[in-house]
Amino acid sequence: MSKIVEFIKKYRIRLTWIGLTLLAGGVGALLAGGFDAYKTVQKPPLSPPAILFPIVWTLLYILMGLAAGVIAESRDLYKGNALKLYLVQLLINILWPLLFFKLEAAKVALFWLVLLVVAVIATIRLFRMINNRAGLILLPYLAWCMFATYLNFGIVVLNS
Repeated sequence: MSKIVEFIKKYRIRLTWIGLTLLAGGVGALLAGGFDAYKTVQKPPLSPPAILFPIVWTLLYILMGLAAGVIAESRDLYKGNALKLYLVQLLINILWPLLFFKLEAAKVALFWLVLLVVAVIATIRLFRMINNRAGLILLPYLAWCMFATYLNFGIVVLNS
């Protein structure tokens, strides 16, 4: 058996969760309907160039899926609850681009991001109770969501 097939068999659950999470991110991007709104608004200091977002989000979605896969592989009794919470925060995540870009509702999107940060914190806490590493893998995601909240807040303030 080739090493690739062995790898896929060994890590199929993690790879499935990574794929699901990347797919969700793709759906979020499709819901956005384009990212012109970011180009045309006044942005706060530290705003990265638009090209950075898909790169960072792809890496974060891979990490998120990996963390979920680790939880899915566990034998913990609460893994079902943890994965349901993960899916809820993922749904919140993929709806934000719709609010911000497509509907151009920056204030509502800001509230939505705060909700996402709370959901990510809850997910991290539950993941860490099951597998500490899985929770720690989500910390860059939390940091980026908090940075996104700063950016969204700055856009609201500078463009109101």
